Amino acid sequence: MTIEILQKEMISALKVGNKFRKETISTLIAQIKKAAIDKGCRDNIPESLVDEELLKAKKAQEDSINLCPNARRDLYDEYVAQMRIIKEFAPSLIEDEDKIRNIILDCGFEVSKQNQGMIMKTIKASYAGKVDMKKVSQVFKEMVS
Repeated sequence: MTIEILQKEMISALKVGNKFRKETISTLIAQIKKAAIDKGCRDNIPESLVDEELLKAKKAQEDSINLCPNARRDLYDEYVAQMRIIKEFAPSLIEDEDKIRNIILDCGFEVSKQNQGMIMKTIKASYAGKVDMKKVSQVFKEMVS
């Protein structure tokens, strides 16, 4: 996903009068731009940074939904609606255990407890924003036990 696509989506939401969608996308763009400034790439925002920030927003929204009090149904509905919009843009993560097992095996290191750090670091660098690292850790632990 590129920042330009998000900006076009925000403009089209504004044109059709969908204020809620426009505000949600605008918040995502602001979050991405802030991260770009922090990383020193304000003028040329890479897709990987956009995807990374979209995944963070998705995770934060999931937490908001899960922690929302039962008495605040209106807030819950708003969070769910925002999540639907975020999911349109956020990349989907590889969570299939067989695919993750293959990624671990293709890493180039012997699968052992001693190599866990190197394997995790290599996978994170190669598959940033494409694979759920918690799931990778879980599958790795199953493989070495």
